[in-house]
Amino acid sequence: MVQTINPTQIDETDGLPMPRRIWAVVSVGFALCMSVLDINIVNVVLPTLSHDFGTSPAVTTWIINGYQLAIVVSLLSFSSLGEIIGYRKVFLSGIGLFCITSLICALSDSFWTLTIARIFQGFSASAITSVNTAQLRYIYPKNKIGQGMGINAMVVAISAAAGPSVASGILSIASWHWLFAINVPLGITALVLGIKYLPRQEERTKRKFDTISAVANALTFGLLIYTLDGFAHHEKMDFVFIQVIVLAVVGTYYVRRQLTQTTPLLPLDLLKIPIFRLSILTSICSFIAQMSAMVSLPFFLQNTLGHSEVTTGLLLTPWPLATLVTAPLAGNLVERIHPGILGSIGMALFAIGLFSLSSLTAESSDISIILRLMLCGAGFGLFQTPNNSTIISSAPTNRSGGASGMLGMARLLGQTSGTTIVALVFSFVIQDRSTSVCLIVGSVFAVLAAIVSSLRLSQPSTLK
Repeated sequence: MVQTINPTQIDETDGLPMPRRIWAVVSVGFALCMSVLDINIVNVVLPTLSHDFGTSPAVTTWIINGYQLAIVVSLLSFSSLGEIIGYRKVFLSGIGLFCITSLICALSDSFWTLTIARIFQGFSASAITSVNTAQLRYIYPKNKIGQGMGINAMVVAISAAAGPSVASGILSIASWHWLFAINVPLGITALVLGIKYLPRQEERTKRKFDTISAVANALTFGLLIYTLDGFAHHEKMDFVFIQVIVLAVVGTYYVRRQLTQTTPLLPLDLLKIPIFRLSILTSICSFIAQMSAMVSLPFFLQNTLGHSEVTTGLLLTPWPLATLVTAPLAGNLVERIHPGILGSIGMALFAIGLFSLSSLTAESSDISIILRLMLCGAGFGLFQTPNNSTIISSAPTNRSGGASGMLGMARLLGQTSGTTIVALVFSFVIQDRSTSVCLIVGSVFAVLAAIVSSLRLSQPSTLK
C-alpha cells in the first residue's frame, strides 16, 4: 500500500523533493522575471506615452521613477516582514498585487492613473524581490544551493538587461498597453504554482515589526534616490542642499537606531561579516557598470547609427543571451571554485567588453557590436551567480530575509547610481562622446568590482 504524503508535512529543512522543487523554481522565476523586467521595460516607449498623455518628457519619467522609488523605500521592510510572518506569505501577496496593478496599468487612460498604478506595482515588486533569494535555502538542498543561485542570478541578469529587447518585440506587434498586460498570465501562473509548491518557512524570528525603523528607512532611501535624481537633472542647488541636510539628519537617526537593534531592519549586523560586506560592495559596483552601458547604449544605436527602437532592442539581445549561458555554468562551478576567483574573472571580462564598446564609431558593424555585447553578458553572468550565492550563504539561516533584502538593495542602489552617472555625463559631455565616456566609466567600476571580488580570497568560501 502506497502512503500518500501531504506536501505540508514534507521535511523542508534541506530542500524540497523533486518534482516539487522544479515547480517552486518556476514560480519564483516567473515572479522574479516580471518584477525585474518591469523596471526598465517602459524605457523605449516613454516618448510615445509622453505624446499620448500630453505630458513633458521630465514628467513622463515618473512612470519609471515611481516604480523604482517604491521598491527602494520598501525592500528592506518586506525582507524583515518575511523573517517574521514567513517568506511565502510576503512573496505570494506580492505576486497577487502585481497582477492586479499590471491590469490597471494596461487599462489606464490617463497619465496619473498609470503613474499611481506603477507606484503600487513597485511595492508589489518589492515584496517579490525582497524574499525570493531567501526562499532558495528552503527550496534547494544545501549541496545544490549554488545551482539554485545560478538560476536565480540568470533570471535577474537577463531580466534586467532584456527590457529593451522584450519591449521592442511586444511593440512590433501590439500597443504599449501590452507591456503591462503580458504580466497578468505570467503572474497568475506564478501565483497558482507558488500556492501549491512553495515551501512553508520553518524558521522564523519572534520579534515584532519595527514600524519606526520602516518609516525612517523609507525616508532615508527615498531622499537618497530623489536627491541623486535632482542633482543629475540640475534642480536648483539650494533645493538639493536642503534635501541633503534632511537626508543627513534622517539617515543619522536611522543608522543610530539600527545599531541598537538585535536584528535590525538595515542589516548592519550582516555587514560585520567580511565576505558579506565585500560581496555587497562588489554587487553595487557591478550594477553601476551595467546601467552605465544599458542606459547609454540606446542613444548611440539610435542617434549615431540611426537604428529604430525595435532594432535597438534586438541588437542588445546578445547580452542577456550570453548571460543565459554563463550564469548556470557559474552555478555549477561555484561549489568547486572560490567565488572570489569566479567573480574577478567575470568582472574582468565585463570590463574588457565595456571598454571595447567605448571604441565604437558610426562605421562600426552590427556584428562587432554583437560580439562586444556577448562578452559583457558572459562576464556579468559568470560574476553574478557566485556573488549572489556568497551573499545569501554567508548569512545565518534566520537572517536570510535580511541578506535577500541587502542583495536587492545593492542591485537597486547600483542601478540608480549608474543611471545618475549617465545623466550627469550626458549633461556635461558633448553628445558624440557621451556614450563612450559612460562606457569607460562603466569599465572602471567593473575593474573596481573585480578588485574587490579578489579581496574575498582571504576569506573562506561559505559554499564548500
